[in-house]
Amino acid sequence: MQPLPHRRQPIHTVYGGAHLFRADTAARLGATALRVLQEYGGDSDALGAAVGIGRASSAMIYPRIVEKLQREAVEDLRLDFEDGYGNRPDAEEDGHAASAAREVAAGLRGNTLPPFIGIRIKSLSEELRERALRTAQLFVETLLDETGGRLPANFVVTLPKITSQAQVTSLVRLFATIESERRLQAGSLRMELMVETPQSILDEHGAAALPAFVRAGDGRIVAAHFGTYDYTAALGITAAHQHMRHPVCDFARHVMQVSLSGTGVWLSDGATNVLPVPVHRAEAGATLSSAQQAENRAAVHRAWKHHYDDIRHSLMNGYYQGWDLHPAQLVTRYAAVYGFFLESLEAASERLRNFIAKAAQATLVGEVFDDAATGQGLLTFFLKALNCGAVREPDIEALTGLTVEELGSGSFVTILKGRT
Repeated sequence: MQPLPHRRQPIHTVYGGAHLFRADTAARLGATALRVLQEYGGDSDALGAAVGIGRASSAMIYPRIVEKLQREAVEDLRLDFEDGYGNRPDAEEDGHAASAAREVAAGLRGNTLPPFIGIRIKSLSEELRERALRTAQLFVETLLDETGGRLPANFVVTLPKITSQAQVTSLVRLFATIESERRLQAGSLRMELMVETPQSILDEHGAAALPAFVRAGDGRIVAAHFGTYDYTAALGITAAHQHMRHPVCDFARHVMQVSLSGTGVWLSDGATNVLPVPVHRAEAGATLSSAQQAENRAAVHRAWKHHYDDIRHSLMNGYYQGWDLHPAQLVTRYAAVYGFFLESLEAASERLRNFIAKAAQATLVGEVFDDAATGQGLLTFFLKALNCGAVREPDIEALTGLTVEELGSGSFVTILKGRT
């Protein structure tokens, strides 16, 4: 698979039990996130104080968060048949595979699905292999039945807890069979890898395992997602120390970056499992005391800060996507991502304009010396900022000197050739 930097990559994946999914789930998650924002971060100063953003930055970011939650709160959604679903009788999982597919089909007809969507099946271990493949087949075939053979845009199947190439190959074979029987274009069914076992990082010879997994995917693999908690547990790290910023997680993510660089496979970080939920709930007909309300606010703010800091750690290390477990985390997802891009916007704009003006000749801006590779990196910066909503289309030309069409090409060299 050739790298395609201009493809839109979602900034997060929200996941929940497949049995709970409904056609309007994305909209309901956004409404919940907006309600939590209004209750616990009622204005830009309150949100900024909660997560540690300065007043000027929070004033800029806050209205964009509100607009995003109203317009497109969820970018990527994963219907989960694994950890978020559990082990159930076969007949029950069969029923949920079919009913969830019908809900996705309803969302496709009603235009209520997020831009990216998919399912996560169980692992293809010896014990669960038959169940996992059956769920994938039932879901996809029911979905195709309901839609007249149409898949949602950016539909994927996520494969967890991979320990061997054979597991990837098994899913590829199932996809090829479905495509042949349903007369889909070859390669239509795509997959993602969950990197949450030591065998997904290094193979038995000490070599990086992921390139072989991607080859086994036969061009179908679009992303690799890091699984923080299964990975740390597999290394014997106790629950109290299983978190996103543990050094073993940094090592695993660096190996993922190096081994998949240039392949076009997207990278995604894991999830923060400290959730922004209140500790007190009022009983019917009662109200919380002032002290209880203060404790609720403090609990939500602590969790928001934890999540915000985890996302910033991911962004600074080159991971622009991560997993979210709760609708209230959407608030800090967008706060962290928007802040990350906007605080670098002025310097990045100046540097990119210089590149365009001087036709990729090395140029000195302040104390930073740029080269052509950096120009491509700056272009990618603006693509990601535009895709997530931190920068808006009408502002692109003023900031960069590029048209939206030029930016969308994703290639600095292509832009220069077009201007020559």
